Amino acid sequence: MFQTLDIKLEAQAAHIILNRPEVRNAFNEKMIAELTQAFREVANNEAVRVIVLAANGTSFCAGADLNWMKKMADYSHVENLADAGQLAEMLFTIYTCPKPVIAQVQGDCYAGGMGLVAACDVACVAEGANFCLSEVKLGLIPATISPYVIKAMGENAARRYFLTAERFSAQEAWRIGLVHEVVAAEALQDKVAELAKTIKANSPHAVRAVKKLVHEVAGKEISAEMIANTVRHIAEIRASDEGREGVRAFLEKRKPNWLL
Repeated sequence: MFQTLDIKLEAQAAHIILNRPEVRNAFNEKMIAELTQAFREVANNEAVRVIVLAANGTSFCAGADLNWMKKMADYSHVENLADAGQLAEMLFTIYTCPKPVIAQVQGDCYAGGMGLVAACDVACVAEGANFCLSEVKLGLIPATISPYVIKAMGENAARRYFLTAERFSAQEAWRIGLVHEVVAAEALQDKVAELAKTIKANSPHAVRAVKKLVHEVAGKEISAEMIANTVRHIAEIRASDEGREGVRAFLEKRKPNWLL
């Protein structure tokens, strides 16, 4: 039983829902530990084909909980290292989850909340959502979330918003590549369900493999080693059971067996 999350399983989708609406879903050490645990458990559930990371209440995530931040102010260097390491582990667990992860975002998404979104594979956002990398206002830096946020929005945008701590809109988040879809608030849930349905129609094995492929190729130099790896990947997937079934189903004009 989770104290800071709601977990719902339906139609081959797992919904991991931040459930601290009274503090705008700001996270503390408990939520960080529970998110890590939840994603690991869902990743090992063969019945789950896609994960939706959502939030109860009017905000997605306001970043770090104030009471948690007060505790951190008195931490020793060793304690701060351990605490930051748990946050880093949570983000890496989401980013490397073998199942595709869709972020469903409404309201405020600040600081560490942006790290959560950036660690997901697809981000769908309601109009009216606000984003902010507010760390420098507090004398801090967005260090732990930076690998994911910079990958998502790019170095140029990160340089601006890391330095200025400006709030920016859902439309700006889309423009700079942080999110993939901006929809009316009342259409958010339906759009996420549509995206999940689209993913679930694809080969489960190929979905896992292509997520790993993106991680291996993105931002890397095109080298002989990379080319050899991509050749090996396509050869392996062609020879896999789902690869053979998918091609046969296409040629025979029928549904593949993962849709039956």
